[in-house]
Amino acid sequence: MNPLLQIAPDVQQALQQGQPVVALESTIISHGMPWPQNVETALAVEAEVRAQGAVPATIAVMNGACRVGLSAGELAYFGQARDVWKVSLRDLPYVVSRGLNGATTVAATMRIASLAGIRVFVTGGIGGVHRGGERSMDVSADLTEMAQTSVAVVSAGVKSILDIGRTLEYLETLGVPVVTVGQDAFPSFYSQNSGYTSPLRLDGVEELARLLQAKWQLGLNGSVLIANPVPEEQALPAAAMEAEILIALEAADLAGVTGKAVTPFLLQHIAEHTRGESLETNIALIRHNARLGGQLAVAYAAVTVNRPGIAG
Repeated sequence: MNPLLQIAPDVQQALQQGQPVVALESTIISHGMPWPQNVETALAVEAEVRAQGAVPATIAVMNGACRVGLSAGELAYFGQARDVWKVSLRDLPYVVSRGLNGATTVAATMRIASLAGIRVFVTGGIGGVHRGGERSMDVSADLTEMAQTSVAVVSAGVKSILDIGRTLEYLETLGVPVVTVGQDAFPSFYSQNSGYTSPLRLDGVEELARLLQAKWQLGLNGSVLIANPVPEEQALPAAAMEAEILIALEAADLAGVTGKAVTPFLLQHIAEHTRGESLETNIALIRHNARLGGQLAVAYAAVTVNRPGIAG
C-alpha cells in the first residue's frame, strides 16, 4: 500500500473483495460550482453511484494525504473552504509534501484512483486543448494523463469552453479511444451535439466493459474516454451556449485571467449570464454520468470475475 494513500474503510473493503468502485473528483466541489449546490451535487452523485450497486470514492488531498473516499463532513469542508488548492499533476507533489488541502482535477484524480486500484472514474467534462491553444500551448494535463493511466473516464465529453476539434485530434495522437454512448455525434458538455462525429460509438455498458477489458488485455496502457451525452430534456442549445462562451472568453481576457483560474472563471460567468441554466445542466449531466459510471463499474467487475484468465 502506498504510504501517501488513505483509503476509506468501505472503499478499501470493496477493493479487497473485487467489488465495483467509482472514483469521483473534488475540483467540481471546490472550484466548479457555488455553495450549496456543490455539496448537494457531490452527495447526490455518490448516491447515484450507490444506487447502481457500486461504491463511490471521492478523491482529494487532505493535510498532505491522498484521500480515497470522503465523509459527508469532509465533502462539506471542500464545498466551503477558501484555501483549497486546485490540484493537477504539477501541483500534486507540492501539496502533498507541504501537508496542504487540495481538490483534485481529472488528471490528479485519475492518478490517485490508479494507485488505489480503481478502474472507473466519473467527472463532468474533461479538460483539453484551450481555444487559441495553437498559440498559447495551453493544453490540459488531463490529456497526457489519459495517455498513460489505465482508468476509464466517463464524462459528458470535452468542456465546451475548449477547442473540441483539436482536443479530439490530440486524443487520437495519444492513442486514447473516444467512444460516445448511444449516438454518432460527439457531445459538447452542455449540449448533445458538438458538430463533430464521435470516433467510436457503443450503446451499452456490457460493450463498454468488454472494450476496457480488451484494451488493457492488449497491454495498451491508458484511458478510454466515454462520452455520455447530457439527457435531451436537460441539454442547452449549442448555438446559444457558444454565444455565451464567446462572451465569457472575452471577459476572461479583459480581466487578465490565466492558467488554472480560467475554467472556474468561465463556468461562473456562464452560469451567471444564463440565469443558472448552465449550472442546472452541469448538475444534471454529472448525475447522469454517475449513473452510467456506476453501471459500468458493475459490468466491468462482472466481466473480470467471469473470465478470471483475462487481465482486469
